[in-house]
Amino acid sequence: MAGAFGAHALRALVTPDRLDTWQTAAQYQLVHAAVLLALAAWLQLAPTRLRRWALRFFVAGICLFSGSLYLLVLLDKAWFGAVTPVGGVALILAWGMLLVSAFREDTLN
Repeated sequence: MAGAFGAHALRALVTPDRLDTWQTAAQYQLVHAAVLLALAAWLQLAPTRLRRWALRFFVAGICLFSGSLYLLVLLDKAWFGAVTPVGGVALILAWGMLLVSAFREDTLN
């Protein structure tokens, strides 16, 4: 939905650079939403503390990364771009936790 909104509603309202920024936010949100669904299913089958923390970091990363980019475009306030790397770091940490948890057996059951 966010991608379609950017492609249709924002095209005439923002610069091409800002539209690219919006599309990046939408792409990252979509990919990581799919990861969240898969991780939620995995947690049902094999819950671990690390996977739960990964889920939290994915949610925080999506909100901070994509959210800050959406706000940057909608409000035209460049300082929101300073928040984006924090979201990126949260996503990187989440991926790391997910990778480590795939090779560790510390189930909560």
